Amino acid sequence: MTRKDQPSPVGPAALEPQVNEHKGIRRGLYTPEERQRRDESVWTIVQGVLAPLQFLVFLVSLGLVIRTLMTGEGAFAADVSVVVKTLVLYTIMVTGAIWEKVVFGKYLFADAFFWEDVFSMLVIALHTAYLVMLLGEYGTLEQRMFVALAAYATYVVNAVQFLLKLRAARLQAEAEDAAEAAVGKAVAA
Repeated sequence: MTRKDQPSPVGPAALEPQVNEHKGIRRGLYTPEERQRRDESVWTIVQGVLAPLQFLVFLVSLGLVIRTLMTGEGAFAADVSVVVKTLVLYTIMVTGAIWEKVVFGKYLFADAFFWEDVFSMLVIALHTAYLVMLLGEYGTLEQRMFVALAAYATYVVNAVQFLLKLRAARLQAEAEDAAEAAVGKAVAA
């Protein structure tokens, strides 16, 4: 099976063995070595801080964009909020790529996060399109706000992808810890 044919598993499917072209058989989202690198990396903490910050900026900006579309007022505040959201997105994408390099050995499209990274490119493209429209003065205010909404919709889908991966990682850790405990009890008996 090639990487393109391999879906990126979530939930219980993430615990099933996967073929990794670089390391042979992979059990779950992380190999033990990758899990250790993830746990020891400062970039894990950075991602853990930036992700909820980005979500908070998104919520505020979404409210401002919707207000502008509904009333025609507050366009400057909505524009500023989308620019801030985009800058936070760029920051989390750059630091996320560094995290991926530390944990998986490649900056983007590691097997464990391949489809999340692919969809992230769409999120970045739509946010960037908004900036191009704003700075280049392309389109109307409403068109620009609708591009912002499209960018935000893709962001929500991408955020859900990552939340499912976090859940899969937690389930994997729990399963590995339970297996180690069971082995420990069997050895002690």
